Amino acid sequence: MSDIELVIRSSKKLEGLLERHFAATGRGLHEKVSSVERRLPEALVRKLRFIATVRNRIVHDEGADHIDDRAGFKEACAVSEAQLRKLAGVRVGGKWRWWMLLLGIVLGAALTIYFKYFH
Repeated sequence: MSDIELVIRSSKKLEGLLERHFAATGRGLHEKVSSVERRLPEALVRKLRFIATVRNRIVHDEGADHIDDRAGFKEACAVSEAQLRKLAGVRVGGKWRWWMLLLGIVLGAALTIYFKYFH
């Protein structure tokens, strides 16, 4: 895979995660990160900005056709993706747990009323 293909695929994947799980908005990775950066850890924001900067340099600068630190870029992408997926899972899992707790309270109250008055 070429460096250009690597940066585009990686950026698109991260942008998609930000859009789907964090409702990020904007035209590129920098703008999407800016729209949700208050909800992300600072270290993750720095990694995402690094990825966006490398992507913009490779895509827009005429003389740039390779990633200076390919291994570092790939690591930043992998770590960022894992952290975004983990944060998204915590948010979804947290919401699920609240619904289950609410359901348990309602069912518990209904059973208490049933056994107290109708049994």
